[in-house]
Order: sequence, then C-alpha cells, then structure tokens
Amino acid sequence: MFTRLLYYGTVHLNRTEDQVWLMPLGQLLDLWTCHKQFLGLEKPKREWTIDDIVP
Repeated sequence: MFTRLLYYGTVHLNRTEDQVWLMPLGQLLDLWTCHKQFLGLEKPKREWTIDDIVP
C-alpha cells in the first residue's frame, strides 16, 4: 500500500519522495482524492454552495 501511495505522491501529485514520506497520511489521501476529482475519475460526495455554508 505504501509503495502505491509513494507512487501517487511522487508521480501524480508532483511531490518529492521526502515530502511524501513526511506528509500526514490523511493529507496525502485528501490530495489524491482531489486529484481524482480533477481528472473526472471520481465525483465529490456532496457539492457545497456558498448558500449551504452561510445562510
């Protein structure tokens, strides 16, 4: 699993290997999810508008 995350971080997210190893796991997974949404491979679980946040 860590080999795959290291690959995602270095190749797809354009981070150095040291940056990927020092990055918290949750942040790495969040960045990977954002990258997949950007590419259109995954849809957001919920789309928010400003009206949802500030009534």
